[in-house]
Parts: sequence; C-alpha cells; structure tokens
Amino acid sequence: MNLTAVSPVLIDVIVKRSETTTLHNVGLALLGSLFIALTAQVAIPLPFSPVPITGQTLGVLVTGTILGANRGALAVLFYLMEGAVGLPVFAGLKGGLPYLIGPTGGYLFGFIAAAYIAGYLAQRGWDRDIFKSLLSMTIANLSIYVVGMPVLALYTGTEKAPLLGLYPFIFGDILKIMFAAIMLPLVWKGFCIKARPKA
Repeated sequence: MNLTAVSPVLIDVIVKRSETTTLHNVGLALLGSLFIALTAQVAIPLPFSPVPITGQTLGVLVTGTILGANRGALAVLFYLMEGAVGLPVFAGLKGGLPYLIGPTGGYLFGFIAAAYIAGYLAQRGWDRDIFKSLLSMTIANLSIYVVGMPVLALYTGTEKAPLLGLYPFIFGDILKIMFAAIMLPLVWKGFCIKARPKA
C-alpha cells in the first residue's frame, strides 16, 4: 500500500483544472463545509446521550476524500467557524460556541483529523478500490473517537463515555463507511470510463 505517491483526488478530476489558486481551494473548502452542514441535519437525538446520531461523519469522510487532506481539513475548520459564530450548521440546526466546548466538542474537533486522514489516503489512491477505501474510512472514522471520547469522558466520567459516545454509534458507522467505500470507487470507475478515448 503506497503511502508516499500523491495522486489526484476526485475533485481535481471532476473540475479538471491544470492548476489551482488559493481562491479556488478556499471556495472548494467552503462548499465542503456546506455539505457537512447539510449532512449534520440528518440527525436522530438519543435520549440517554448528549451525542446524536447524525450523517456528519459520512459528510466529513466524503468531503476529506473528495477534496484531499488540506482542503478537507480546511472545510471542517470553516464548518466549525460557521457554527462557532452562531450559524445553524450543527445537528438540529443549532450553532454557537457552547457546542464546541461542550460534551460533543471533541467529536467536532475530531472531524478535522478525520477529514485530513481520509484526504491524505485518497491522495495515495486508497479511494479507488473497495478494500482500501474501507480501510481508509475506518482509520479516519476512528480518529473522531480518539479525539471525541476523552472530551466526553470529562463530562460523563470514563466508565460511562463508551456507553454514551461509542457503542450506540458502531452499527451506523459501519453502514456509513460501507456506503462511502462502495460509492467512491464506483465514481472513480465512472470518470475513468468517461475519460477513455472512443475507438
């Protein structure tokens, strides 16, 4: 598995620009932040946990993979900034600084790492076949918990944190990872077919 060679990511193939500017990259990151905000609204609150089930993780993983490491992480930073100033981008059309410093704040900041990792591995071609894509999405998704769980534990205690912030989400994460891992290589295949010269 190649961890050194840098390949184009999907957005570079879709947009087909020979060179990118700072304005172009910022624009793509802003679009990515809006996509994450939309996926955040697919939300199911859990009565026993401060952490809701949302589509955010799927949005973050797909955004990082499509945009690449730097633009993907920037998209999440924009998303967090939008929420911090009060725009209704978090789950349930909520916003405000308290969400970043509350029990779910660690998960939100974990999105930065997840988007970067997914993008980094996509730049190494890991999003072009299902097995590598599954592995990439899993590694990136785990980084959300690595950051999120310790913060949640500050509010709930170490023993309760897995019950409230990990176990209820495993099945949903598996479904989202499988969906993304199947979809992205198919999109790549579709663009490769379109790019082939006609006989």
